[in-house]
Amino acid sequence: MEGLPRHFFLDNAFAEKAYLDKALPIGKEQTISQPYTVAFMTEALRVEKRQRVLEIGTGSGYQAAILSMLGARVFTIERQAALYRRTSELLKKLGFPQIRCYLRDGYKGLPEMAPFDRIIVTAGAPKVPSALLEQLKIGGLMIIPVGKKSQQMYRITRTAEEEWEKEKLGRFRFVPFVEGINPDEDI
Repeated sequence: MEGLPRHFFLDNAFAEKAYLDKALPIGKEQTISQPYTVAFMTEALRVEKRQRVLEIGTGSGYQAAILSMLGARVFTIERQAALYRRTSELLKKLGFPQIRCYLRDGYKGLPEMAPFDRIIVTAGAPKVPSALLEQLKIGGLMIIPVGKKSQQMYRITRTAEEEWEKEKLGRFRFVPFVEGINPDEDI
């Protein structure tokens, strides 16, 4: 994380706050997660080089860039058209053209690219979407915060074709995981 300047992923108005351990706004009522949360989720995901990682909630692109720097092959989904366009361009400009960005409904995942070794969800889901469970490779891991006002972070391991194990990792607060796509171009 030290090798990736967080301020690159923020509006200039927040540059002086970029290195505080707090979530900051990025537009469309979304935030860039606090550095502790990014580090926690990244470590819990146990990413290995060349693994296929699906990220739900591209947001600023910071988490996707961190995963890419660890050697993951990153596929990331954003539902906000304005954030998707801005972040896709930013990632290319910062030297991450290998990160594949999609404007999609994160609840549906990316079935045409599945299965994934790892899935990371960066928004608070009211429940674990079954489509994402199905897109996880046997032996694969998913990190997902589940709950309404605050979330329980889970690490879910797919142990067999129809079996998953859940492990509680602690409580966090995220913006809500919302279904659908928002084509609105305003930020």
